[in-house]
Amino acid sequence: MKISVIGTGYLGATHAVCMAELGFDVVGVDVDQSKVLRLQRGEVPFFEPGLEPLLRKHVENGRLTFSSDLQAAAGWADVHFVCVGTPQRTNALSADTSYVEQAVDGLAPHLAPGALVVGKSTVPVGTAARLRERLRAQVAPRTHADLVWNPEFLREGHALHDTLHPDRIVVGTEGDVGVATLREVYAGALESGTPFLVTGLETAELVKVAANAFLATKISFINAMSEVCEATGGDVVALAEALGHDERIGSRFLGAGLGFGGGCLPKDIRAFQARCIELGLNRSVAFLAEVDEVNQRRRARTVALAHEMLGGRVKDRRIVVLGAAFKPDSDDVRDSPALDVADQLYMRGGDVVVHDPQATEPARRRSPDLVYVDSLAEAYAGADLLLLLTEWSEFRVLDPAVVGSRVRQRKIVDGRNVLPVPEWERAGWQLRALGRGA
Repeated sequence: MKISVIGTGYLGATHAVCMAELGFDVVGVDVDQSKVLRLQRGEVPFFEPGLEPLLRKHVENGRLTFSSDLQAAAGWADVHFVCVGTPQRTNALSADTSYVEQAVDGLAPHLAPGALVVGKSTVPVGTAARLRERLRAQVAPRTHADLVWNPEFLREGHALHDTLHPDRIVVGTEGDVGVATLREVYAGALESGTPFLVTGLETAELVKVAANAFLATKISFINAMSEVCEATGGDVVALAEALGHDERIGSRFLGAGLGFGGGCLPKDIRAFQARCIELGLNRSVAFLAEVDEVNQRRRARTVALAHEMLGGRVKDRRIVVLGAAFKPDSDDVRDSPALDVADQLYMRGGDVVVHDPQATEPARRRSPDLVYVDSLAEAYAGADLLLLLTEWSEFRVLDPAVVGSRVRQRKIVDGRNVLPVPEWERAGWQLRALGRGA
């Protein structure tokens, strides 16, 4: 079986590499020629632990190639995974599905007989059925190509594991179209016991957005409790621990702090709202607007804490932001809470310095006015205030005494609730954390 992967962004490049690792011959296709050339040289244009060595392995052994020729890939491969982006539209909540449509339109006339197009992109419910009819109308006579939907569930920083050892495989289809083919593609995972769920197209589309809506809601719930704790003297970390012992709730995604960002959760819950409004289901997802609002308020609260820590004067103070990526083990700065806070403090006159182990260049492109340094020691030297905003492991284990000897003022805001508070306070630090009071 030969596989093409259309789109070589985060999802597509990862999926192409993992399909080669599973033993298939794979071509990754992208309209961005510079990206194609980088990948063909064995260079990943983003950071994902373990991905680049695996890419180089399969480029070198010839199992994996990259191309900008969609027509050639359409005639060569048996299975085509569509992994292009569906970004949020400008000045709207809804998702832009034009890249998915272009991919299907480009493939359809050139598909080999019996080819299967497999959508992995996150799309509004109803998109797959529309694309299936669009595909069937454009394929050559007697080609009998078809389309199914197989949503992705990748976590940035764990993408290889999540692709090679998924916790479930969902296939949205009509009847049993494509089921046998995808069982063959995912045979290794199925042999290890991964659940294989066959649903209708609409259910498969809903699985991803419903999962992200649930996770976003859980994060915003504990951050709403964080607001309550700040007003009442409670400790949200202790509260979350107590809640997590309830097996009906669980402890995952109950880490109170600066909130979520990235290229999935924010845009997916907004697109879900937009689609439900189109369907007349405004009330069914009205709570997601508040989920989004709670998430944004945590950023504003962090900026306010910085003001408080600096006695109400941010201008000309050296403020060091530890972290730019939206989460550790990633260089993704899309909708990054850390960069949002850094930008707001800069606009208020702060001398803002940012350090991130992997996301410096993406952050510099997004927020070019900030100062970026490669050395952690250089970052905190002479600081009036530190803000830990992305929970990289090297930030969690900072020695408060060593850091304290280099800063101007021993003041820190723990935006992720990951620092051992007593240890920092014994070293003479004034530490504030979201949801834990003064």
